This record gives sequence, C-alpha cells and structure tokens, in this order.
Amino acid sequence: MVGPNLTIITGDHMRLLGRYTDTIKDNEKTIEYDQDVHIETEVWIGCNVTILKGVTIGRGSVVAAGAVVTKSFPPYSLIGGVPAKLIKKLYSDEEIKLHEQRLELFK
Repeated sequence: MVGPNLTIITGDHMRLLGRYTDTIKDNEKTIEYDQDVHIETEVWIGCNVTILKGVTIGRGSVVAAGAVVTKSFPPYSLIGGVPAKLIKKLYSDEEIKLHEQRLELFK
C-alpha cells in the first residue's frame, strides 16, 4: 500500500572534472550512480515518502509519512524520519515465524 506523493529516485548525477553535468551520458556512469529500489511484499508506505537508490524495504515493513529512506531495512520494520531510521521491529522473531506460517495458509 502506498500513500500519495511517493518519490523513488534510482540514480544520481555523475560529476567529472572539466565536464558539465548535463554533458555526461548514461553509458559513462558507473554502477554506484544508478541502483534499483526493491520494495518487498506487505509493505505500507505513508504519504510524501522519498526512497533513494539502492534501498530494499523488507517485507511487512511500515514507512512513516514524510520519511526519506536512504538505506535498506530488514523485514517487519517501522521506519521513519529524515533520514529514515529503524523506530522499532514490528514483531519479535518468534512472532514473525508465526505470522509467516499463518500467511502460508492463505496461499
């Protein structure tokens, strides 16, 4: 689930000495400038969230409204802030195991 105004940025501008940024072509960029974003299943993202390149948001996580996610988070995380940080785990390890076992019943 995603609230309004989600922004996902998968790349950065590359800067080279002696070159204008707008003259640098995509094929000149190295891998660290463009990276995919991965949003796993059961993730709930609030409004006005920005997710930056290379981030994975683990399954079952919740991203608070207005967060700027600059790094990856494990499953079942409550994430918020600028930059986003782990506020808390939504379930204990035992609860995660039970939750996922119960989800298998619905497949």
